Amino acid sequence: MDTGRFTDFRKKIIENCSEIIVGKEEIIEKLTISFLCGGHVLLEDVPGTGKTMLLRAFARTVGGEFKRIQFTPDVMPSDVTGINFYNMKTGEFELRRGPVFANIVLADEINRAAPRTQSSLLEAMAEGQVTIDGVTHSLPEPFLVAATQNPLESQGTFPLPEAQLDRFFMKLSLGYMKREEELAVLARPETSRLLDDLECAVSPDEIGQLRALYREVNVGSASAGYLMDIVEKTRNHADISVGASTRGAMALYGASQVAAALSGRDYVLPEDIRRLAPCVLAHRLGYRGILRQSGDSAVFRELLEEITVPTEEL
Repeated sequence: MDTGRFTDFRKKIIENCSEIIVGKEEIIEKLTISFLCGGHVLLEDVPGTGKTMLLRAFARTVGGEFKRIQFTPDVMPSDVTGINFYNMKTGEFELRRGPVFANIVLADEINRAAPRTQSSLLEAMAEGQVTIDGVTHSLPEPFLVAATQNPLESQGTFPLPEAQLDRFFMKLSLGYMKREEELAVLARPETSRLLDDLECAVSPDEIGQLRALYREVNVGSASAGYLMDIVEKTRNHADISVGASTRGAMALYGASQVAAALSGRDYVLPEDIRRLAPCVLAHRLGYRGILRQSGDSAVFRELLEEITVPTEEL
């Protein structure tokens, strides 16, 4: 297996996106991991940290079409998927495709939409298709949904249920930039101008090939056992009411394979699993009592500390 193709891919993605988003190489890498695994991302952060610009830059970098949906309580499912409308000139019904028909879809403030509208994304995220008036339409490939939500405001929002949270491959947070990085951003030209000059860095063929190739990365018995130790611990923890699903375990398995390949290895280390487990698994769990809304990260970190990291024999 030629891992050099993965390291080259990682370098091109991070360097290109870093022209717009400064100091967030780790977040860009995790977004790339989700993208190669065919997963979707939940971005939870305060406004103004660059979530939209990150997705716009990533879409340009991979040569994909970008669409943005601004969710509000009055947005209907048809506003997401599209509708069949009657064309009076032709006397026939025509399909008007919704914004979900794109390669990179930003579902902005998804928790402000009503549950019925939120669920309209489920089929798209899980199956790569939508059904309009009983007719199934395939979505373009590659396809990634990146939903955002503001953790500070709860009034007028509809929290995502566990079943829908489990559809997101990763949950990420950009956070604030460092002082020097922010000073550099303040002094540079407007981000929109830089974005207009950003060019595609990778080809569709390259993306398709790496999406199939990463499955050849070896996961040894020690690493696989460590992954299952984490999953089983979530199912038997006093502060967790609903443990990690099999879908979550499969996501962590694939993410660790891609992470290893992007690091230039054709084998997974337990450290790959430990690094990715919080962003792949923590949001999928159900927590008890007051932890239900606020304690997921702390509980999961404590859980990881209780599990011994094995030594993989190469």
